[in-house]
Amino acid sequence: MFAGIRSVHFVGIGGTAMASAAVAMQDKGFVVTGSDQNVYPPMSTFLAERKIQVMQGYAEANLAHKPDLVVIGNAISRGNPEAEVALEKKLRYCSLPELLKEFFIRGKRSIVVTGTHGKTTVTSLLTWVFEHNGLNPSYLIGGIPNNFGQGARFTDSEWFIIEGDEYDTAFFDKRSKFVHYLPEIAIINNLEFDHADIFENLGAIQTSFKRFINLIPRNGQLLANGDDPNLAPLLNITHCPVKRYGLGADNAWHAYNLTLAPTVTEFETPSFKFRIGMLGELNVRNALGVIACARHCGLKNGQIQSAFDTFKGIKRRMEVRGVSGGVTVVDDFGHHPTAIRETLRALRVKFQGQRIWAIFEPRSNTTRRNVFQTELAEAFADSDAVVISEVARLEQLQPHERLDPARLMQDLKSAGKNAAYLMNVNAIVEHVIKGVEGGDVICVFSNGGFDGIHTKLLDRLNHVRR
Repeated sequence: MFAGIRSVHFVGIGGTAMASAAVAMQDKGFVVTGSDQNVYPPMSTFLAERKIQVMQGYAEANLAHKPDLVVIGNAISRGNPEAEVALEKKLRYCSLPELLKEFFIRGKRSIVVTGTHGKTTVTSLLTWVFEHNGLNPSYLIGGIPNNFGQGARFTDSEWFIIEGDEYDTAFFDKRSKFVHYLPEIAIINNLEFDHADIFENLGAIQTSFKRFINLIPRNGQLLANGDDPNLAPLLNITHCPVKRYGLGADNAWHAYNLTLAPTVTEFETPSFKFRIGMLGELNVRNALGVIACARHCGLKNGQIQSAFDTFKGIKRRMEVRGVSGGVTVVDDFGHHPTAIRETLRALRVKFQGQRIWAIFEPRSNTTRRNVFQTELAEAFADSDAVVISEVARLEQLQPHERLDPARLMQDLKSAGKNAAYLMNVNAIVEHVIKGVEGGDVICVFSNGGFDGIHTKLLDRLNHVRR
């Protein structure tokens, strides 16, 4: 399919993964163009520096040069003029995961990190363990690890470490992205219901993970959270070796004697005592997955710990954005009840005795729906005050599908929370400013930009509390 290709056009080039792949294709000698509705920093700068031509907006004319291959991004739907012309003129097209598979992963030793929660953390930490120990891996991560400053890199190393998303591949390929990644080693962190827009129920997600597990070769390795009841039915396989990790003593890799402190987490394994600069029990499990994988790949405990000591974290994962007027503002990508709950639990350890505000934007395709109506209220147990912003794009959902903000407020208030539902960021900022005190912590949960709320909060706090 990919023989004789000299020019490649990326439809939706502004995404982190798409832009990184576009630059890597140019580095391989291909002529690269792209288009997007709006490209903003850092990817716009990244593409401009590499002199890749980006056409603003989508139009049939963008494909007038008849590229040899059109890469169609996951966000592109039928009706997009470039997708329509690619189909109409029978141009060669593929998804980004297909491109990665054929041009970057094939022939490498592929480590695929999957699961509902912690994928970005595990992929970033594992990549740093390999990099710190001189293995120079290629990687593709759905976030920005502070040790690297970019979400993707393509090298000539034998190793390729990739975050494997269970979300669908493209409008023409509804399989999960991770089935394209040729896993030699797979890490499955956990498994919960998510992505209610494409998966009907938990069973549908389990089926997708079964298909992924079925691709691990007999000389490969499956590393899985042995404490997760939703994963357990998928692990009784014989086609490849399986090792479980977790806090239970029956796991091949198990952690015990956990010390959860404000700045560091320590835990023991039967062979070594590890420490990480990340907080909470969830990150102990994340680190265990990394340890199990790194040891399987030949690294020693001391080498792993040395990398842990120099790991600088990930943007938007419990990231302190600033302190103003004695109030700390934290940014977190959490948008699933479990992720919110675990983050707040970890913040309780980090900021002992301080009041914690949780501000949440129901923006993901799952949290806009009522599938987690009850769980969402329970997720804020470790917060003192909760502010929920207007549910995004509510009009696009059927009334019976929608998250019910009034019921959410009632449940939070019944649990003794100071709770408010506010329409926009300016209203939220003013509400918080009136009630916040020195020493408080504000954690903002959103998987989007949330109208620059972090900066607005810090600016207002600086102005009001000087």
